[in-house]
Amino acid sequence: MAKTNMMTVLWLDPLEQLSAETISVFRAQNLAVIQPAAAADDEIISADVVVVNLCRDIDLLKQVQARQAALSAAAPIVARVSRDMFELGIDAMSQGAVTVVSSDQISADKWVETFAEAQISPSKDQPTFVFADPVSRNLLALTERVAQVDVTVLLTGPTGAGKEVLARILHDASPRYEGPFVAFNCAAMPENLIEDMLFGHEKGSFTGASKVQPGLFEQAQGGTIFLDEIGEMSFHLQAKLLRILQERSVVRLGGQKGIDLDIRVIAATNRNLKNAIAQRSFREDLYFRLSAFKLTIPPLRERPLDILPLVEQFINQQTTEGQSVRLTTEAQELLVTYQWPGNVRELQNVIIRAMVLCHQGPIDSQHLIFDDMPIAQDFERQQGMAQTNDHSTDLPQTGGVTQPYFHDAPQMHDQPLNQAVKNSECQSIMAALRASRSRDQAAERLGISPRTLRHKLQKLREQGISVTRAYAR
Repeated sequence: MAKTNMMTVLWLDPLEQLSAETISVFRAQNLAVIQPAAAADDEIISADVVVVNLCRDIDLLKQVQARQAALSAAAPIVARVSRDMFELGIDAMSQGAVTVVSSDQISADKWVETFAEAQISPSKDQPTFVFADPVSRNLLALTERVAQVDVTVLLTGPTGAGKEVLARILHDASPRYEGPFVAFNCAAMPENLIEDMLFGHEKGSFTGASKVQPGLFEQAQGGTIFLDEIGEMSFHLQAKLLRILQERSVVRLGGQKGIDLDIRVIAATNRNLKNAIAQRSFREDLYFRLSAFKLTIPPLRERPLDILPLVEQFINQQTTEGQSVRLTTEAQELLVTYQWPGNVRELQNVIIRAMVLCHQGPIDSQHLIFDDMPIAQDFERQQGMAQTNDHSTDLPQTGGVTQPYFHDAPQMHDQPLNQAVKNSECQSIMAALRASRSRDQAAERLGISPRTLRHKLQKLREQGISVTRAYAR
């Protein structure tokens, strides 16, 4: 018999069965729901989508996956998780669920959207949060608790550590999860444009203002606004932001009437705001308004158990279905012991480069090319000490070139690994230049900026390596 356009949903819930009325509503949306006490083999094979309600752990998810593996079934699994158990949802995603929804979601319309996304988007395209290290898990547990209280939160931590990820978790785990999440970088554009984007404007308030434009604060109504790099905001705008936080209302440019706001504000910075206050570049009263609760994200090197799960996530994002890329033991050791001055963002760049160089083979230490940059002063040291301009003493020097520092790496591996990285970097640069029409395109292939590539080419020429002058300029 020909298969209809009806989607078969295997609904597994050890706590409660769907009512006959709800099943009828689902059927009207072309969803044929099967909800046995325990899934039989033929039901797992015939299901288009599997829904599992995770009560306290992911055991049911693992049981379904085991049966799927034994039967060569591949229906995507959607996990239902209580909103007060956000960490369980993250575990479900890391274990292979394509998406996680609230266990109280029963609306047939929303399920149609969820199932469509589950079938179209493979799990590797879903946003995955990695909290494997005990340090990260403690931070996640605290974040979940803070999310339940509607307070302004200040996120601090080094660049690339994942502050926006934590901001999204704060939003998703809060009672505002159904509202919008609006993110804005306070250092991304000139002050006048920032003011217009944040506060909005009335028609005719300036040349070109042909219509009323709500600002981002208004667009975040009922949800969360995330202000990244808050330490870069001008003193003038800081005063306006303080007023908004105090009065919970915003006045558009050219307007007279305040618009009441029902939003949560999350701000983030990689700067030491207390130092900025002492230097009179950041308002003390605004600092205390923003830091009703403060969460600090440690650098990646202080949560080493997160590194390899993150690597697996980045590899999955880059591979197509059916491909498999593994790391050698030496590569894993090098990744875990490297200091990661660029944090998660640098790790992602390193993995992308390695996948280009390994040619679908295993990733070895020779394929790992680290950014040629000194390790920044520890963020925690920045919190208590004045910043200095010279960090060269933090790093071993070889021939006048700053070398990556490997924390607690065995001494016998230092020279061979460093030399392998340098040789691999040279080879990859030359290969990228040969395969590219311009230096900019080569830089893009390598995952670095054109300026960084130019600097590396100049260093290669200084070491006696022949580089076309057109590229080295």
